[in-house]
Amino acid sequence: MTALTNLTMASALDGLAKKEFTAVELAEAHVRAVESARPFNIFITETPDAALSMAKASDERRAKGEAGPMDGLPIAVKDLFCTKGIATTAGSKILDGFMPEYESTVTSQLWRDGAVLLGKVNLDEFAMGSATITAHQGETVSPWSPGQPGQWDRKIVAGGSSGGSAAAVAARVALGATGTDTGGSIRQPAGYTGTVGIKPTYGRCSRWGIVAYASSLDQAGPMTRTVEDAAIMLRSMCGFDPKDSTSVDLPVPDFRAALTGDIRGLRIGIPKEYRVEGLSAEIDALWTQGIEWLKDAGAVPVEISLPHTKYALAAYYIIAPAEASSNLARYDGVRYGLRVEGGSLAEMYENTRGAGFGKEVQRRILVGTYVLSAGYYDAYYNKARQVRTRIKWDFDEAFKSCDVILTPTAPSTPFAIGEKMDDPVQMYLNDVFTVPINLAGLPGLSVPAGQGADGLPLGLQLIGRPFDEETLLRVGQVVEKAANVTALPPFMA
Repeated sequence: MTALTNLTMASALDGLAKKEFTAVELAEAHVRAVESARPFNIFITETPDAALSMAKASDERRAKGEAGPMDGLPIAVKDLFCTKGIATTAGSKILDGFMPEYESTVTSQLWRDGAVLLGKVNLDEFAMGSATITAHQGETVSPWSPGQPGQWDRKIVAGGSSGGSAAAVAARVALGATGTDTGGSIRQPAGYTGTVGIKPTYGRCSRWGIVAYASSLDQAGPMTRTVEDAAIMLRSMCGFDPKDSTSVDLPVPDFRAALTGDIRGLRIGIPKEYRVEGLSAEIDALWTQGIEWLKDAGAVPVEISLPHTKYALAAYYIIAPAEASSNLARYDGVRYGLRVEGGSLAEMYENTRGAGFGKEVQRRILVGTYVLSAGYYDAYYNKARQVRTRIKWDFDEAFKSCDVILTPTAPSTPFAIGEKMDDPVQMYLNDVFTVPINLAGLPGLSVPAGQGADGLPLGLQLIGRPFDEETLLRVGQVVEKAANVTALPPFMA
């Protein structure tokens, strides 16, 4: 870590504007940091040449007075976003070596605003996982693992599926990173790594050019070190896209301008159903502390009820695999990606998909295909869709009496790699506090709020009304400042 890699996006923009350093110098420092962090297995593809070329172009724009809102900021991109001419694997074997001929809308907007690409980062295969341990390219180790890189006392998960993005930000090898969130895959890894992650309202960011997992749930968002940085990056990522039929045609607010710090009179909903069995005492205590921080800032806590919360995980793990089963049918060895030959076309399909998909992806395809089959469609898939509607109604009713909802991000502190891996249900329970928000299409924000007895990060989650990310970020910054988390990962201490 150097002075340049420890900057926030906001302070880096300020330093670039004051000519304290150049975009090239900033990029060079981060390229070196990427190289030094290789033991964590954060990056699938490093792009140092592209980073330096983009940084040089950024300096030229700034010299002409044409700098964009993210000009010169080095970021990492989750390897689920298509990047023209740069390998996009989705953490899979079946797409190993796939080179897109087009750029995703979100990344094209980031490059339009001057961001600099450091490379593509690791994830659970096809974003299916909660720990970034299912990727064909190997597991990502959290920078919070005790010990020195490669010589850890205990390897800790970075969360998932956007664990590579979270680890890149936490390890100070990127100022920010893109993530995607289908059931908590931005917020849970943010909570596990002491970073900030926001899942915007469904439709706020274009999904065009993002490898699909579950199309009615997937949403892109930023992962950063501060709430202010999240506001900066989110503004560049958002915007209407006619290429995405679910993109909403609304003006993009100046999220950073909304960070006034004034939350007096705001009503903070505390859902009684989120005090679930198995919630650790330290998470419960942190939640109580978060309520007190917001009270001290002038907000008013109110108890709310979200009665269908207990059905959210079950509904999610029917709907998401069903959509995945449909979306992943396109990977058949015919058009692109891996092909394993066979004696017939059907055998080639079987060989390719059997060799190309990992166990977790195969599991979800099988579940999804089963619940969509003729005999079970009404019993499982349609019933899950009805539950999803009920969950949305719960939130609609709750927001009649509150402005923002406060919950823990995850029910426990990060676990060690190897734990829970043989028990998919226990792994799925990591998302118990995050999946209802995706089912309802709402915005959610995870903010670092403390550390557990084991020294690992803890996060609090805020949930907002549709397309009210401004209030969400404003309240989030109040929590962030009250918590004042300054601890660094062990290898930086």
